Amino acid sequence: MHSIFVSDLHLCPTRPAINRIFFDFLRGAAAQAEALYILGDLFEYWAGDDDDDPFNASVVAALRELADRGVALHLMHGNRDFLIGDRFTAACRAELLPDPTLVDIYGTPTLLMHGDTLCSDDVGYQKFRTRVRNPDFQRQFLARSVAARKQEIEKLRAQSEATKKVKSEAIMDVTPEAVEAALREHSYPRLIHGHTHRPALHQHVVNGHRCERWVLSDWYTSGSYLQCDTAGCRVIKLATT
Repeated sequence: MHSIFVSDLHLCPTRPAINRIFFDFLRGAAAQAEALYILGDLFEYWAGDDDDDPFNASVVAALRELADRGVALHLMHGNRDFLIGDRFTAACRAELLPDPTLVDIYGTPTLLMHGDTLCSDDVGYQKFRTRVRNPDFQRQFLARSVAARKQEIEKLRAQSEATKKVKSEAIMDVTPEAVEAALREHSYPRLIHGHTHRPALHQHVVNGHRCERWVLSDWYTSGSYLQCDTAGCRVIKLATT
């Protein structure tokens, strides 16, 4: 038995090569797993569950097919798709996980996060995150037309890209203090997260406890996943053709 973890796929209609890898992944490697955990940013952006774009429908159908095969599907919000709601999760038979979530993975306590809350030095982003995660803000935003929402999202994305160009690399990465606080709060588990697009295995020693931190890769140019079983975890890269 094993479980699979991915994050930051950033699926969208304009990236057909990665989309093909994703659909092949669901029919292949993911179908052999006991569970698939998607730790945020499945989509490049999500305007709301009422966006009936055909590409979105194709992703829902593929995820539903995976769940119908008996693979437990777990989904966490990212910073791009935090508007995913009950309609989407019901359609693909996924469980929406809070961020963070502590789970037992074959005997190893494992903390799952998207990872953006660990970037605590990026004060501007954290303020923005607090604002857009507010339920009142989301209700008002979702009350607008899908077209108006998409226009606003594109505007925010452009602003975000401009801001990134003047931020240091360090400020957009996790801070050691935030990581250690999360590990301490959850009794020193293994940590798996995405968001930073800096895949690696880190070792942290917190209060005498050694903790693994696996950072998942993004899928902008290629696909990969983290496979965990009773023996531990390993990264597996997917074929690009």
